[in-house]
Amino acid sequence: MAIKKNELYSSLWESCDKLRGGMDASQYKDYILTLLFVKYVTDKFKGQKYADINVPAGGSFDDLVALKNNKDIGEKMDKAIAKLAEANNLTGVIDNAKFFDNSKFGNGKDMVDTLTGLVSIFERPEFNFSNNKAGGDDILGDAYEYLMRKFATESGKSKGQFYTPAEVSRILAKVIGLGKVKNRNTTIYDPACGSGSLLIRAADEAPFDIAIYGQEKETTTAGLAKMNLVLHNKASGEIKSGNTFSNPQYLDNGALKRFDFVVANPPFSLKNWTDGLQEFGRFDGYDDRPPEKNGDYAWLLHILKSLKPTGKAAVILPHGVLFRGNAEESLRRNIIDRGYIKGIIGLPANLFYGTGIPACIIVMDKEDAAERQGMGGGIFMIDASHDFVKDGPKNRLRERDIHKIVQTFVNRIEDDPKYARFVPMEEIKVKNGYNLNIPRYIDSGDAEDEQSIDAHLNGGIPAGDVDSLKRYWDIFPGLKNKLFKKFRAGYYQLKVEKDEIRGAIFNDEEFKAYAEQIDNAFDAWLKKSSKKLMNIDGTVDVKKFIIELSESLINEFRHIELVDFYDVYQVLLAYWQETMSDDVFVLKYDGYMAGAEIVKIFKKESKKDDGKKKAEPKEIGWEGKLLPKTVIERVYFAKEQAEIERAEQVVAESESRLEEFVEENSGEGSVLADYAKEESEDLDAKKIATKLKELKKQKASNKSEEYEVLAKYTELATTAKNQAGIVKELNKALDESVKNKYAELTEKEIKDLLVKQKWSFDIFEGIKSLYDTTSHKIATRVTELADRYENTLPDLEASVADYETKVKNHLKEMGFEV
Repeated sequence: MAIKKNELYSSLWESCDKLRGGMDASQYKDYILTLLFVKYVTDKFKGQKYADINVPAGGSFDDLVALKNNKDIGEKMDKAIAKLAEANNLTGVIDNAKFFDNSKFGNGKDMVDTLTGLVSIFERPEFNFSNNKAGGDDILGDAYEYLMRKFATESGKSKGQFYTPAEVSRILAKVIGLGKVKNRNTTIYDPACGSGSLLIRAADEAPFDIAIYGQEKETTTAGLAKMNLVLHNKASGEIKSGNTFSNPQYLDNGALKRFDFVVANPPFSLKNWTDGLQEFGRFDGYDDRPPEKNGDYAWLLHILKSLKPTGKAAVILPHGVLFRGNAEESLRRNIIDRGYIKGIIGLPANLFYGTGIPACIIVMDKEDAAERQGMGGGIFMIDASHDFVKDGPKNRLRERDIHKIVQTFVNRIEDDPKYARFVPMEEIKVKNGYNLNIPRYIDSGDAEDEQSIDAHLNGGIPAGDVDSLKRYWDIFPGLKNKLFKKFRAGYYQLKVEKDEIRGAIFNDEEFKAYAEQIDNAFDAWLKKSSKKLMNIDGTVDVKKFIIELSESLINEFRHIELVDFYDVYQVLLAYWQETMSDDVFVLKYDGYMAGAEIVKIFKKESKKDDGKKKAEPKEIGWEGKLLPKTVIERVYFAKEQAEIERAEQVVAESESRLEEFVEENSGEGSVLADYAKEESEDLDAKKIATKLKELKKQKASNKSEEYEVLAKYTELATTAKNQAGIVKELNKALDESVKNKYAELTEKEIKDLLVKQKWSFDIFEGIKSLYDTTSHKIATRVTELADRYENTLPDLEASVADYETKVKNHLKEMGFEV
């Protein structure tokens, strides 16, 4: 049975709750990731001959399970993991996290309970990797990446360096052309590999397995990188620990080893890079050395020295390397003159966990360097600094941002001069003195919105402002005439009232007709993709699958001017990450009939206040495994849904009458004021019932106002309660009918429901909303212009004078002389 990645992520993060609070995320990550690694290799390799990882007797996850509740559990867990490390020459790599540590896990029973609970979490069904082959193990590797992102976020500014965001890693991998390699002996290297995420993303881009080499200064982080490689099915990759400048681990006959590709996200502006430095010819041929207290160019020169004559590299560095002076300027001039820099990509600020400063990607290419050396060459630049989304305390690149950067760079697209352009060497060297600061070449700022003094004085909306919306008027020529009329030479006036602007746009026939192009483009994509979507099986390559789907979608929307096809791409990819990838994964391993299955939903466990054993999780509902209940209800039970909606409307009306009655009779001194619960806005129904019973015994002629109010309240409350009960019963009956319907579904029905009622329905809603925002953009701008020039200065002055006269007259009437 397939594991859904989001379920796996949830369970993994829950395992962190066992340790959260007792230690910093930068520490407890090592324990969680170590256990995940041991569980995975046990399930995948235990008992297999010639496996990538040898799981010895006494060194498996099963041996950890046997230690549960053992008084020596911490010490014996360390020994078991040490056996696994020894059997695979990974001592000092995967056994750095010590579980026998009183300072972290407490003493005696505290340690036993914590470690027993931690091991128990990894015994859950969703961690049974022997039954679930995890799609080439991508889901597990991605789970590892998910944890490292979470750990980096929690670790804070000073301890996030071990992780490069996956979005940035993918850009580096794509812009250096790894997807086009043909030589199976290709090598890739990262001299500051951290947890290995950048290396893995880059290697994944190649069409076949390539040789991986990484070096990381921190021993513990190097261990994370090695485990990361194994979990991504790249166990043959090499990770070595040591200082890249004082003790480089990859040498060839006493010189630095050369590689085909290099990717790196080294620590920015490293101050102590010269400690124990061994040069290995890194600075040969340059007039200067990198500054002793800033290692940015030291990394850059190390990478260049580590590249083969045809090698290519992409490195992330702070923007300062583009324009700083003195030794760095000299080095920059030399590197530019050699033609090594192919491109520069400016990234948004606050992307990385170790720093909030903006960074850039420097793309280097030795193979075609000669073409860039003379004045006929140049450097391709992109300013992507404005394209991102806020994600908690950090900024994050969206799928659309990644795709736009990559497509623009690879295809050298220059249709937007505020985003990218090819900059000739003459402009770089002569005009700007080798300064590569991106704003010198790309002005990505918004044009200033100028005010018209003439319009403020004499009225009207400047024609230039109206004509700035030309892209819309070209598509909807009648809309301009519907909204504006000539006022005077060079100025327009609104033809409709301000509050009618949005309606006029949305109801415009040309605007509505253009929406059909959105429908037609999506229908064309769905028609072309339906066969692919309805025939998912175990042979499907999930990565290629979504690439083909997204490229096909972009092609259908590329010609629609008012919807950015990068935004359309984002809608699909966001839905893929949130929902569709899990669905495809389930179909790949369990088939379409998984759509007939339902899963129970349990209330999240919580520890009792007395610290005793947790209660059994409580079942609180159910949901379709692939097809949500809402889809089944919408398709098969529309009549029942409509009946419930009508009943809910009746309930709402009854509750509204009750609330209105209570409000009328709850003021100070009113009847119901005496029946309010203490420290609550609710009424004491029991107290009301008792009083009403008492009042009922009086003769009809003696019935008081209090009786009438309480009786009416009781009547209204009873009616609302009964009607709510009817809704509850209707919902219960519908829920049961829907549950029974799942068992009746055929494979053909499931395919149709999944593709046409779930996936396409949700994706189209997202795309449709993009077009809806177009009307808001036009309306917002038109309204803004109308507001700006609605009142001329003379009108305002006259209005002020009028008010001033009125105030003086009022003061005079009150006996004040002004």
